[in-house]
Amino acid sequence: MTTNIHPDPEAVVQAQLDAYNARDVEAILKTYALDAQQFEFPGKLLASGHTEIRPRMAARFAEPNLHARLLRREVIGHIVIDHEEVTRTFPEGTGRMEMIAIYEIKDGLIQSASVALGAKILD
Repeated sequence: MTTNIHPDPEAVVQAQLDAYNARDVEAILKTYALDAQQFEFPGKLLASGHTEIRPRMAARFAEPNLHARLLRREVIGHIVIDHEEVTRTFPEGTGRMEMIAIYEIKDGLIQSASVALGAKILD
């Protein structure tokens, strides 16, 4: 089993956000458990395990203007909730959207991540 050097849930999620903004697939996978799952809120499975998360993140990281800006973070035990504004390249053009991400941390790694997406605002 992969172990993370960040036992603190907030530090794990911050490392994930830093890897996301660096567009570093390997660094982001180091924050996720091998059997982690990603969901679109409330329960639509997007990816399960590193073998599915890796290509999903690689495709996202190909976007030239990708960046997540943390607006607010709440930590309740092993649950971390981030409110972010994400800049993306959509099929319709560049823009941004608000996102809520709910992370469950277990043994120093993200076990599950659920995201709720706001409306797209095109530039």
